[in-house]
Amino acid sequence: MPPTQANLQQRRQATKPASTSSTTTATRTTTAPAPRSGGSSARATGAAGARTTGGSQINVKILLIGNSSVGKTSLLSRFSDEQWIPEDESSATIGVDFKVHQMEVKGKKVKLSIWDTAGQERFRAITASYYRGAQGIILVYDVANRETFDALPRWYSELDTYVSSSVVKILVGNKVDKELARQVPTSEASAFAQRMNSIFIETSAKSDINVREAFVQVVEQILDTPELWVDKKGDGRVGGVQSTSGGNGGVPGGVQIVGLSDLREGEAQGQEAGGCGC
Repeated sequence: MPPTQANLQQRRQATKPASTSSTTTATRTTTAPAPRSGGSSARATGAAGARTTGGSQINVKILLIGNSSVGKTSLLSRFSDEQWIPEDESSATIGVDFKVHQMEVKGKKVKLSIWDTAGQERFRAITASYYRGAQGIILVYDVANRETFDALPRWYSELDTYVSSSVVKILVGNKVDKELARQVPTSEASAFAQRMNSIFIETSAKSDINVREAFVQVVEQILDTPELWVDKKGDGRVGGVQSTSGGNGGVPGGVQIVGLSDLREGEAQGQEAGGCGC
């Protein structure tokens, strides 16, 4: 059964999680399809850790994708830092930003690596490479901007190219605080999500509506899909996220630096190869 509104509200009472930063009105909510198990609470870790049922830490990689200015960075900031960045104070993501967030879900320690990708077409060649190893995808559109919703088929087509069919996907209609300016009906978006085999939820980073719930639902469904996180090498490790602490342009502390020269090189390689080789 899909989570009820009451369940979602209960989740919002959960202890707030700890995170590591690397950068910078009531509404209707539905979900589709239902997660593979019933609603379960997610307990966050504190700065010094939290009680768990034991076992290894599970590494989960999640990507935020969608058109520019739909609020991807604001959703991530609200979830991980409990902050909202006003639109007139924010700038478009250049390349990829990265945050680490630790929490406990279903009695398991989970380390989220959340990648906030640029929505502009000119960065597509380099951002496409970050799909590798992703277990969850958050597709975001602006409920007050029809164009961002109409672009979703193109984003789903990109997912068909770069990720497996088992990867968990959630469609997020953001900015429901702009209800009077809404251009995308909830019913239409929910039906589209069902056709695309995706969870669906509406959020507001500004008003902190259903933001945490969106991330929790993705993690819960990933945990319900062991093939996404159980290492098949038999060495006892779990998770599939490559470390960004060295060897791949990462910086200790979780900061991913993408220079303009890197972006230009990525664009050139993408044009020569006809797309990402991942």
